[in-house]
Amino acid sequence: MWVWGIFIACVLVFLALDLGVFHKNDHVIRSKEAGIWTAIWVTIALSFSGVIYWLFSNGMIDNPTALTPNQAVLKYVTGYLIELSLSVDNVFVIAVIFASFKIPAIYQHRILFWGILGAIIFRALMIFFGVALITKFEWIIYVFGVFLLWTAFKMLKSDGDDDFDPKNSWVFRQIKKVYPVTGTIHGHDFFVKRMGLNAATPLFVALIVIELTDILFALDSIPAILAITADPFIVFSSNILAILGLRSMYFLISRMLDKFRYINYSLVVILAFVGLKMLFSSYVHPPEWVSLAVITLALTGGILGSLLIPEKENTDEY
Repeated sequence: MWVWGIFIACVLVFLALDLGVFHKNDHVIRSKEAGIWTAIWVTIALSFSGVIYWLFSNGMIDNPTALTPNQAVLKYVTGYLIELSLSVDNVFVIAVIFASFKIPAIYQHRILFWGILGAIIFRALMIFFGVALITKFEWIIYVFGVFLLWTAFKMLKSDGDDDFDPKNSWVFRQIKKVYPVTGTIHGHDFFVKRMGLNAATPLFVALIVIELTDILFALDSIPAILAITADPFIVFSSNILAILGLRSMYFLISRMLDKFRYINYSLVVILAFVGLKMLFSSYVHPPEWVSLAVITLALTGGILGSLLIPEKENTDEY
């Protein structure tokens, strides 16, 4: 348990330094700064594979799935790439939420910071129960597999033009029922006092909507990584490190959303692959590197296709 404690403590230190030192003053995150921070978080996450190897080599952590150090590293890196790639969908939705509530760019980092804390708690619970279910009921892995295939099919059938208006969502309506909401932004405050009553500002409403949206996305991502490994520490660490990099990744690619036209097809391939891997887990046992290769090729193909294939011009005649 001490390994878990140290890891969680390090995450909290990272977050404290992030908000208390590096982003103490509200400012607009430019592409250059976002690129630097994205590189830092990815470097930290990939370097952590060395820690994984060391922990499993020296038997310093529970190893319920009897992984060798090399297997543990491959499963960690594969899980991290899955979580990072599925986070791309989060970026699209977060951009819509910020635009809907007219959140100024200067306050967006603050909202995402507090969103990370909630995401860590919720995902930890989902991982704990997900691992427990697979350990206790082996057949649940087939349920997860079917769910991932269904999600991939839905994503494939989607034309990308689905209108999502957070202000018309069930969540927003419930918030307004239980707590007063003001449409005015008051600096970076989540709450403001109006006529003697406390009211939630658009920043707080956006935070809640983002938190609950992340839970919905976790319903896809948690089963996806459980298809790779049921080792709780690898699942948790790869998931959390991917989430930590989500904020900087948002500021890096949110301004280039139109360029990543084919990234959804990459996600379809990844979800379909891990779904099939779950369904045939009792019959087919591919080498560890196969999963990593499929995910890497799917992401590379989607990114290169988006950048190299020219967008079709609208030739409709009136």
